[in-house]
Amino acid sequence: MALQDRHLLHDINLIAESLSSSERSLLLYLCENLDTDDSVTFLKEILRSKATSCEDGRLFLAELVLQLRRFDILRKVFRISRDEVERSLKYREVLPRFRVLMANISEDMASEDLDSVKFLLGGTVPRERMDKAKNFLDIITELEKLDKVSSEQVDFVEECLRDIGRVDLAKKVNMYKTTAATSEQCSCQQRRLRVPFQTPTTNSSHSPRQTRLGQSLHIATENIPMPAYREQNYQSPLDGYKFNTDPRGVCVIIDCVGNDGEMLEDTFKTLHFNVVLHKLLSVDDTLSTLRGIFRQRENHGGDGFVCCIISRGTASHLLATDSYGAGLHLDMVRRLFNADACPMLAGKPKLFFIQRYGVPEFQPSARMEHRDEDLETDGCNSVPTDADVFWSHCWTDEHHLQQGYHRSIYLKALTDALHKGQRRKTSLFHVHTEVNGAVYEHNRRNPGEEYHIELKHTLRKELYLQ
Repeated sequence: MALQDRHLLHDINLIAESLSSSERSLLLYLCENLDTDDSVTFLKEILRSKATSCEDGRLFLAELVLQLRRFDILRKVFRISRDEVERSLKYREVLPRFRVLMANISEDMASEDLDSVKFLLGGTVPRERMDKAKNFLDIITELEKLDKVSSEQVDFVEECLRDIGRVDLAKKVNMYKTTAATSEQCSCQQRRLRVPFQTPTTNSSHSPRQTRLGQSLHIATENIPMPAYREQNYQSPLDGYKFNTDPRGVCVIIDCVGNDGEMLEDTFKTLHFNVVLHKLLSVDDTLSTLRGIFRQRENHGGDGFVCCIISRGTASHLLATDSYGAGLHLDMVRRLFNADACPMLAGKPKLFFIQRYGVPEFQPSARMEHRDEDLETDGCNSVPTDADVFWSHCWTDEHHLQQGYHRSIYLKALTDALHKGQRRKTSLFHVHTEVNGAVYEHNRRNPGEEYHIELKHTLRKELYLQ
C-alpha cells in the first residue's frame, strides 16, 4: 500500500471513530448511501471507497468534516482551519450539491418544521417509517427510496417547504434547480479537481469566507425573511392570509370537562369570531355538532375557522363525557373540515386547539369495536395532507381534574397570548411561541405536573388574528 493511501486510511479511522451515530448517518447520506447501517465499521468502508476513488481524497474528507461543523477534527486530523478548507472549495465541488443542500435544509429546520413535514407527508411515507424519522434527512431518504426525490427531481421538496411556510428554504431549492447547468454527478470518480488540497501556511492572509457549505457551492445567499415561528423578520401583510371580515369566521368550542369553555368564548369573541360554545357533550353529540356547523348558512362566510375541544381522551381518541367506548379519533376532527368535506373552507386557515386530559387506553370488546362506523372510517389513521391547517394539541394527566376548580395552564397561556397578540398585532406563530414558553416555565416549576404540546401546521402564509 502506498504511503499516501496509508495516511488516508489513518485519517478515515480517526474521523469515523470520533463521530456520534447521527453524525455518521449524515456522512453516509452525503456519500450517497441510503443504507440504515450507521456503524463505525460500515462508515469506514464507505469513506475508504469514496476517498480512494477521488482525485483528492483529503479534500473530500475535509469537506465532509466541515459539513459536520467538527472543526476540532479539522484541526486534529488535517491541521487546518475552517476558513482554509472553504477557500480550497471556493471554485470546485467535491460533495454532491443536492445532498449538501438537503443537509443544510435539515440543519435549518426547527422541531416544529419537522412536525409539519411529517403532518404534510403522512399519506406519502409509510407511517412506521415516518415515526422513526428523527430529522428532515431521514424523510428525504425515504422519499428517495420511493423515487419521489432525486438530484434532478426537487419539485416535490420545494412544494413541501412552501406548504409548511418555509418559503426561505423553498427559494434555496428553487435556486439549486434553476442554476444547475448539468445533472448532479453521482460519484467522486466523475469529478475532476483541478487544484490539489494543500495545507496552507500559517501566515495566510486570506479573509474568512462564509461558513455554510451550501453558500460555498453557490447556493443562493439572498436575504430571505424568516418565518414567524423563528420570532424575527415577519412577512409583510401581502404574504399573509386575508383575515379582516366581521365576523372573522365561526369558532366552535366543545368543553366536555366544564372548566375553560367560557374563557375561550370570551377570548374569541374579542377576536371578532362568531363563537358557539357547547358543554358536556357525549362522543356522538360532539360528532353531530361538528358535522352540523356549516349546515347553517350564516357560518359560510368569514376568512377562517377555529375549533377548540376540551376533553378526556387517549393518545389518539377523544372520549368527551363517555366513560367507555372507542371515542372520536383526533384525525376525524381534522377530516371533517378539509376542502373535500367543507369546500367553503378551501384556502382558508383552519385552527384547532385541543386540550386533552389523558386516560388509560380503552380496549374495546368485539361487539363494541364497530359500534359506529362514522367514528372509524377507512384511512382515518393517516394524517391528511390538507393545506391551511394549524393543529395545536396539548395533553396532561387526568388527575389535574380532581383538584377542584381546575384551569388548564395551556388554555390560560393561549388566551393570554392571543390577547397580547391582538394588542401587538403579532402573528399566530409568535402567539404559540409565547404559549410554549409559559407551559415550559410551568413544567420547570412543577415537576410531575407536566403539560405536553404538539404543534403541526400546513399554513402557507402568515396569519394575524387581530
